[in-house]
Amino acid sequence: MTGWDTRRVAVAGLGVSGQAAALALAGLGADVIGLDVRDGDFSKLEAAGVRVALGPPVLPDGVDLVVTSPGWRPDSPLLAAALAAGVPVWGEVELAWRLRGPEAAPWLALTGTNGKTTTVGMLDAILRAAGHRSVAAGNVGTALVEVVGGPYDVIAVELSSFQLHWSSTVAPLAAAVLNLAPDHLDWHGSLEAYIEAKAKIWTSSTVAVGNADDPVTLALLDSAPGRQVSFSLAAPRTGQLGLVEDLLVDRAFVADPVHGAVELATLDDLQLTGAHNVANALAAAALARAYGVPAEAVRDGLRGVTPAAHRNAPVATVAGVAYVDDSKATNPHAAAASLGGYTSVVWVAGGLLKGADVEDLVRVHGNRMRAAVLLGTDRALIREALARHAPDVPVREVEATDTGAMTTVVAVAAGLAQPGDTVLLAPAAASMDMFRDYAARGDAFAAAVHAIGAAR
Repeated sequence: MTGWDTRRVAVAGLGVSGQAAALALAGLGADVIGLDVRDGDFSKLEAAGVRVALGPPVLPDGVDLVVTSPGWRPDSPLLAAALAAGVPVWGEVELAWRLRGPEAAPWLALTGTNGKTTTVGMLDAILRAAGHRSVAAGNVGTALVEVVGGPYDVIAVELSSFQLHWSSTVAPLAAAVLNLAPDHLDWHGSLEAYIEAKAKIWTSSTVAVGNADDPVTLALLDSAPGRQVSFSLAAPRTGQLGLVEDLLVDRAFVADPVHGAVELATLDDLQLTGAHNVANALAAAALARAYGVPAEAVRDGLRGVTPAAHRNAPVATVAGVAYVDDSKATNPHAAAASLGGYTSVVWVAGGLLKGADVEDLVRVHGNRMRAAVLLGTDRALIREALARHAPDVPVREVEATDTGAMTTVVAVAAGLAQPGDTVLLAPAAASMDMFRDYAARGDAFAAAVHAIGAAR
């Protein structure tokens, strides 16, 4: 897109993606004003000629485009004012797509309630194993505007529902929805709006990939334009990737999907355990195969993927009790996947549920729980669900809300656990009521565990 030197753009939110968008626009010659409610280090922006305005955001005069950061809700006064005035609102992802050149690298994109970062890492590893110049970007932490002009053959793109909400022309070569469960309802306003945002990833994709084992995703896939491909933990049907005993098998991207299949990898090739990670691997493989990656590169890429921090990560074993940090389980769907991997658990849970329902989680997995230790703002909702569906599970609550409360949480959990148990931090909730983010919560958990181990 040309003509940026005649445009005045407001960038709402100056976090990672906001600063990247502002710098990219300033570099194109646009008149850019950055807006944020909090102070920070904006020296790079100011050096690039971006004006920064702090405080309650007001739509600047003469603006003909607003680029918003993902965290800004659609009902934010600034964004509502822009839309009411007929000023377009884009996300950084939409901006990045429109800044692509004619020979730009194709995007392989994915979204879902859970597993996005793990899966985009798998996809990037597979692409690299095939010899492609690849980069993982988007919601994974690297802004897309920083990589669309780079020397890449293909881009592995993780997209959140927030980012998709503000995207309208993004057209990945292939796009996957991993799973769908209630999340971020406070931001979207309803489950229907959340699902609608997720489905936008398929609007203009050539290949639509969906989870055949997830009823909501599968129903959505049925109406997706483009070629439809699915993945399943069952034996694959024609047009699917799936599992045959211990083999990951492709019956979609082969010459004869009706009669033919190809082995992609074995379960032993995966260093990430759990059925949800097998599903993630199949989704990554489907996207890579849509790009033409050979089967052996799928295997080689998956072999090199190791567990990321705070994602079902073992911390230590103390007095016969295993301690596991899955602080990334920030909603009930993720916590359910985590709990499903253990047989006897002292469950550490709580935080900000963001409108999500924990009833099904507790009903299905309450029989795995030795006990539960609850913390955070919405702990009462989890306590009440446990009382209804798992009344025999002992429950302890930690009322303190300072970051040091995790020391008490771990001490209480250690007192409830028996040798052979797992003390599992799988909060089913966001962390911002007590911690900077889920990583800080996981770090606090690990530090408290190590302190207990050192004291024995």
